Amino acid sequence: MLAAASTSLAVVAATAAKEQSLPAWVIAKPSRATQTQKEAKDRGVNPCMTPDRGFGVYGQWRRDVSMGQYIQPARGGIRRDGSFDVMFHFHGHEAVRKEWVAVMDGAVLASIDLGIGSGAYESAFVLPSVFEQYLASVEAAVARRTGNKKAHARHIGLSAWSAGYGAIQQVLRQPFGKRIDSVVLLDGLHAGYVDGHFNGRQVEGVVEFAKLAAQGKKFFFFSHSSIIPPGYASTTEAANWLIWEVGGRPSHARKRPSEVMGLELRSRFDREGFHIRGYLGNDKMDHCAHIGLFRDVLKIHIAPRWRSPRGRAE
Repeated sequence: MLAAASTSLAVVAATAAKEQSLPAWVIAKPSRATQTQKEAKDRGVNPCMTPDRGFGVYGQWRRDVSMGQYIQPARGGIRRDGSFDVMFHFHGHEAVRKEWVAVMDGAVLASIDLGIGSGAYESAFVLPSVFEQYLASVEAAVARRTGNKKAHARHIGLSAWSAGYGAIQQVLRQPFGKRIDSVVLLDGLHAGYVDGHFNGRQVEGVVEFAKLAAQGKKFFFFSHSSIIPPGYASTTEAANWLIWEVGGRPSHARKRPSEVMGLELRSRFDREGFHIRGYLGNDKMDHCAHIGLFRDVLKIHIAPRWRSPRGRAE
């Protein structure tokens, strides 16, 4: 017991010492220059209410799983050995589905909405058995739909917009987290403050995954707006913390002629499979617009990485 206590105290002391030496850019809140707003007419679309062009090769949402809902191709999308690929998304399932079906044609999308705050997602997945049962129920559903009794997940991804990050935090700190191949965070990762700066201990699971991605062993994408929330750390501070943890520093990005849903890129960082994108904007539309980034992340990174068997419509 004394040895364990000493080890624990040593870890806390080492972490505290590390946090004492943080450079200014790591703990800085979004600057005044980032606090911009843009109307829907200037964006060409309302990011919080995008057009719905249907389900593509996918069937409608199905709910014969332990929680939430899922879509899979009407036909195909599974290998001969029964393996298939699946992304578990948390928060905003309809908005994300619109982006998913525009570029994906094989992998399964399972999604769940539990409310506005991250606490609901954290509480729902606090027990390791919950996500494991969720995955098992999706595998069973795919087996029923395809008639392949050997149906099982090969590549497993986690994605979240806004508050949904709470579920991902829990899964990544659990033993099952080692099976996760890819993580996509769309303007969602927060923590409280300790001594006036980001409390990195609250996102230790995410940090460890980010480090693996920076080594080329996993895939990690995190986009952040410049919204300053009341009383807790912004996604900008979370992004800077992760970059610092992998030994990097964000670089300024040149303004590009056009961005998804009117977003304006301000900073970026890339190392192997670890990618951060920072954007201007502190309004609701800026927050919603990050869902629009999902399409390119899927097209450029996830689809080539997974190479899921193609599905087709009925």
